Amino acid sequence: MRILESGMGELLQPIDLDEFREWNREKKAHGLVDKLMTEQEAISRFVYDGCYIGTELYGTVRAPMSLAREVVRQGKKNLRVAGQGVLELDLWLGAHLVKTLDITYIGLEVYGTSNCLRREVESGRVEKVVEWSNGGITWRFKATAMGVPFIPVRSMLGTDTFRYSAAKVAECPFTGMKVCLIPALILDVGLIHVHRADRYGNAQIEGISGFAFELARASKRLIISAEEIVDTEEIRRYPDRTIIPYYLVDAVVHAPFGSYPGEMVYMYERDEEAIREWVEASKTEEGTQAYLNKYVYGVANHQEYLELVGWERLERVKAAVEGR
Repeated sequence: MRILESGMGELLQPIDLDEFREWNREKKAHGLVDKLMTEQEAISRFVYDGCYIGTELYGTVRAPMSLAREVVRQGKKNLRVAGQGVLELDLWLGAHLVKTLDITYIGLEVYGTSNCLRREVESGRVEKVVEWSNGGITWRFKATAMGVPFIPVRSMLGTDTFRYSAAKVAECPFTGMKVCLIPALILDVGLIHVHRADRYGNAQIEGISGFAFELARASKRLIISAEEIVDTEEIRRYPDRTIIPYYLVDAVVHAPFGSYPGEMVYMYERDEEAIREWVEASKTEEGTQAYLNKYVYGVANHQEYLELVGWERLERVKAAVEGR
C-alpha cells in the first residue's frame, strides 16, 4: 500500500494489539465476579497518573460526570485524554489534569468554545493536541475492537482535520483511489455512563448508544457508572439491549443522576441553569477554581454533590421528562 500523505500530528498512544489481546486474556475477570464499588474505589484502583483515559458520548448527553468529578477530586495528574466530551473533559482541563489530547471537540455547545481548553493549551500545560473528526475517533476505537491496526475511510480527506491528525492517506491497492487510514486507539481506562447494569457489569443503554460498543472493547480497564443497578435476570429479559457484556468491565458504580448537570434520555433533562453557572465560572481561572472548590473538592462524594445541588432541583429535571 503506497502512502501518499501523512498528517503532522503525533501518535500519542502506541498501537500494540497483540499486547492488548494478551492483557484481555490474562488480566480481565472472565467469570461472573461482583464488581460493584463506589466512585472513590473505582477511580483509586484503576485510574493512575499519566494513564491514557477516554470518556464516551458527546456533549452533555449521558456523560460520566460522577466519575469525572471523582478523577478531579483525587487529583490524577498528567492524563492523556481522548474523547469528544464537553463538561467532563472541561472539568479535567480546568483542574490542570491533562497533559495531551486526542481531540475532536471540547466546547460548551450553544455557549461557544471551551475557555479552559484555550487557557490550558496557550499556557503550555496541555503539551500536545492531535485533531480528529468525531467519526475518526470512533473509528479508532472500532479498529481496536476489531483487532486491526487501522481502518480505511473516505472521511477527513482534504481537510485541516487530517492535516493536524496522525492519520495517513494511502492508495487503495484494489482500486487506486485515495483512502484515509485511521489508526487504532487503545485506552488504559475507559469511562462510560449507562442507564442500567447488574453488579457483574452487564450494561444496557436506552436511546442513542453513541460509541459505547467500540470504546468498551478498546479499553484495558473499563469503569461503568449506572443510573440503576438491577438483577441479572432483568438484564436477561432484554439481551438485545446489553451493549456492554460483563467480561469487558472492571468496575460498576451505582450513580443516580450520574450525568447531571447533563441529561439522561428518558430519565431527566439537562439543567441549563447549572450548565450556565459553569460557563460563566470557567471564563476566568479564579472562577474555575471557585467552582471546583464548591462542587468537587468541597464535597466528599457523588451523594454529597447531589445533596449540595438539592433534591428539589433534581426532581425538576426528572419531572421535565416524565411530564412529556
